[in-house]
Amino acid sequence: MDTIASLFSFITTPVSWVIVQFHSVYGAIFGPDTGWAWGLSIVSLVILIRICLIPLFVKQIKATRAMQTLQPEMKKIQERYKNDKQRQSEEMMKLYKETGTNPLSSCLPILAQSPFFFALYHVLNSIASNDTIGVINENLLQSAQKAHIVGAPLAVKFTDSASKVESLGATLTDVRVVTAVMIILMSASQFFTQRQLMTKNVDTTVKTPFMQQQKMLMYIFPVMFAVFGINFPVGVLVYWLTTNVWTMGQQMYVIRNNPTPGSKAQAEYLERLHKHVTHREKVSRRRDRVIVKAIVAKGRDRNEYERKFINGLSKAGLAAQTDGTVIKSEAAAAAQAEDGATATAGTPRRQQPKRQTKAQRQAGTVGGAKAAGEQEPKTSLTKSDEPEDAKPAAAAKKGGAKPAGGTRSKAQSGQRKGPQRPKSPSKK
Repeated sequence: MDTIASLFSFITTPVSWVIVQFHSVYGAIFGPDTGWAWGLSIVSLVILIRICLIPLFVKQIKATRAMQTLQPEMKKIQERYKNDKQRQSEEMMKLYKETGTNPLSSCLPILAQSPFFFALYHVLNSIASNDTIGVINENLLQSAQKAHIVGAPLAVKFTDSASKVESLGATLTDVRVVTAVMIILMSASQFFTQRQLMTKNVDTTVKTPFMQQQKMLMYIFPVMFAVFGINFPVGVLVYWLTTNVWTMGQQMYVIRNNPTPGSKAQAEYLERLHKHVTHREKVSRRRDRVIVKAIVAKGRDRNEYERKFINGLSKAGLAAQTDGTVIKSEAAAAAQAEDGATATAGTPRRQQPKRQTKAQRQAGTVGGAKAAGEQEPKTSLTKSDEPEDAKPAAAAKKGGAKPAGGTRSKAQSGQRKGPQRPKSPSKK
């Protein structure tokens, strides 16, 4: 660890200068030799660094979501070129270039913090070794060695010997208890942060290897913090615990206000947004308008939660527009919920004819026939009834005319086509 810290020695002077400036402020309030003055100086250093890293955190969020979106395509490439690793790598790089994504972007905040972390470790290690470093002179060195955080000196470790701990004015039991509690809190905060990401802010409709990797990291990172934490000075544990708490709070804010599409967090966000919009009949915040605009632009590609949100607006007599606003128009909202696209206000909804049952259709046909004066077909013949074919034949006999041999009678319903033999009339 000393070798790694020495690699970042170029930044120890700026880090030590920032700590000393914060110490001068807190020292005037709590006293220069107190653990509060030095501990809050380290906490303030973390906050300052994390504020400067907010743009990188935003890039990390975008990169993580882009990687989640590309997981199905990446899986196809892996299956297609599973026997050709070189071609697989080339296709992966081509996919990253076409989509403008970078797998390392999700690690930017951690990589950017690394120099400050190891520089702080180097500063605290020098304090424990009674060596001046950066802008920390002899007076500040003695003041830092006297500072205790809940009974543990600022520069001691869990693995330090009892003699070294006693030389700094503390007991080994106090140091072990304080460092153990801080390591547990540090690991627990890391686990909760990763678990929050996996349970609330992951698209549950897509199952990819990326999700499995994130689940593994959820358990691996806390173990790593626990293992390496026993070799960190108390001041470094304060630094790392503070940055974990900051990351957890920052992630909670992002998940609540800008969730991943298709995640549980999006369902909760859209439910809150629906209540807010239906109550005020408008989208008040600019951030909400951006999300509504993105949902409207998706059209038929909306996920389950987004369709539920649009349908809920339509039931409330509201319609989302392409600019992210909503208007009070029941017809436009109903049309939008039906076809998945934004409808123009005032457009009437097309009415579909109601499907009738078979009994209703038959009853309607019979009723129409009766209204037109048509007679219902007879089901049986009486003695007085004669076939229609027999009437022309009887008339021909009475008139003495013989039917022409070349003529053909027209085929009636239910009879064969062609010449028909006349039937004799029924006897009375």
